[in-house]
Amino acid sequence: MRKNVIYIHTHDSGKVLSPYGYDVPTESLQLFTEDATIFRKAYCVGPTCSPSRAGLLTGMYPHSNGMYGLSQRGFKLHDYNQHLVNFLNRNDFNTALCGIQHEAGIYTDHEQGAKIIGYKQDISADNTGLSEEELVKWDYENAWKVKEWLEDYQDDQPFFLSYGLFSTHRKFPQEGHENKAEIDPKYVIPPAPLAPERPIREDYAGYLKSATWFDESFKVVINAIKEAGYYDNSIIIFTTDHGIAFPFSKCTLFDAGIGVSLIMRVPDSDVNGEEVEGLVSQVDIFPTLCDLLELEKPSYLQGESFAYFFEDDRTGEEREEVFSEINYHTAYEPARSVRTKRYKYIKYYDKSYLKVNRTNIDNSLSKEYYQENDLEAVKKPEEALYDLLYDPSETNNVIADPAYRSMANELREKLLKHQEETNDPILNGHFHVQEGWKVNKKENYNPSSKNPDDFLKVGE
Repeated sequence: MRKNVIYIHTHDSGKVLSPYGYDVPTESLQLFTEDATIFRKAYCVGPTCSPSRAGLLTGMYPHSNGMYGLSQRGFKLHDYNQHLVNFLNRNDFNTALCGIQHEAGIYTDHEQGAKIIGYKQDISADNTGLSEEELVKWDYENAWKVKEWLEDYQDDQPFFLSYGLFSTHRKFPQEGHENKAEIDPKYVIPPAPLAPERPIREDYAGYLKSATWFDESFKVVINAIKEAGYYDNSIIIFTTDHGIAFPFSKCTLFDAGIGVSLIMRVPDSDVNGEEVEGLVSQVDIFPTLCDLLELEKPSYLQGESFAYFFEDDRTGEEREEVFSEINYHTAYEPARSVRTKRYKYIKYYDKSYLKVNRTNIDNSLSKEYYQENDLEAVKKPEEALYDLLYDPSETNNVIADPAYRSMANELREKLLKHQEETNDPILNGHFHVQEGWKVNKKENYNPSSKNPDDFLKVGE
C-alpha cells in the first residue's frame, strides 16, 4: 500500500527555529528532527506567502503557475488541476485540509479555500470571531482536529493531510502557550540581519511567543500520528513558506527571505536523524513525492527530484543552483535571483524605484524603528552579487569588483537560461495590474491602507 503524506507548514518562520541553531522554544520540532532528515540549504521559489506555497504545491515557478502575488489580493493559479491535491486526488488519495492554506482566496477562509483547491475534506476548526493575535489558538484547536481525524480514519486509500498553521505570522499573540516558559525581551537577540535594539528585541519576543503555540500544536499532531499508527507508513514534511516577517527578511531575495526550514521523515530511510547539505528548492518537493510514492510525474513539473537523498546509496545529481523571484507582495517589486552554494546574484527590474519598498514590509515595531531611522533612504542596486562564504549577511555587493566579473557573468547566464526555459514574462516587459488584483503603490508605507488613492488601477 502506498505511503500517506502529511504536510505540516507554518507561516513566516524561515529557518528561525531551534533545529537550525536558533534559541527558539521549539523542543517538539527538534525532537522530531532527531528522527527525520534536516535540509540545511533549502529555499523557496518566492519569499512571499502565496507564490511560495503555490511553487511547492504545483512544482512550478510563480511566473509559470500564475501566482504572481497574494491570493487574498486577487491572484490565482492558472489551473488548480496542477495543484498537488488534485494530482493526488487523481491517484486515489483522500485529501484533507486542516487550518491555513494560502493558494486560494483568504487564508483563514478554510472552507472556501479547500473547495477552490479541490480538497475532498475540510476538517478545520471554526475560527469565527478570532482576532489575528488569537489565531494561534486556532492552530492549537486544529491540532486536536487532526488527532481526532487520524483516530477515526478507516479508509483503505492512502491520504494527503495538510495541517497549516497561522503561527508565526503577524499579528503576534500577547502571550505564549501556557506549557512554555515566559519570554522576556531582555534575554533575546533577533537573528541577522536585524539590529539588536530594544524595539526590535520586543518585536522578536512576539515571534518567539508565537513559536511556542506552533511547537505545542506540532507536539499534539506528531503524537497523534504515532498513536494512530501512521508514523511508520507516512512521509512527514515540515516546512514554512519563507523568511520571518521582519525588515530585510520576508519579501526579499536575501537568504533571510528565501531560506526555509525543510525537515522530512521518510519511513525506513537510513538518513533519518541525519542532515543534508545539498541545495534543494521547494519546487522540488512535488517531483520528489512522485518518486517516493512511485507515481508518474506530470509533464508540467519544473523542479528536480531529490528522492535519492533518502536512498541507501544516495547517488544522484545534486542541484548546482536554486532560483527565486518576487513579482508582487502588497506592491510591485519585480526581482529575480540565482543562488549557488557560495554565491548569490540578484537582479531588480524596476529601475524607476531602486529603494526599499516599505509597503512590502509588514507593519511592526521593527519597521517603525527603522522608519524612524531613515528606512526610506535605503537603496537597492540594479544588480547584486554576494560571496556568501565571506558575506553571509549579504551586505557587501561585489558586482563591480573585477575579481568577481566572471562569476557575475556566469550567474547572469544561468538566470537568463532559467527564465527562457520557463518562459518568464518579465523578459517581455513589466507586469500590469489586472481586474481583481489589489496592489499598493510602491512608494507607500502602510500595506494595510484603506485609502483608494494608495492603490494602482487596472493597467498600471
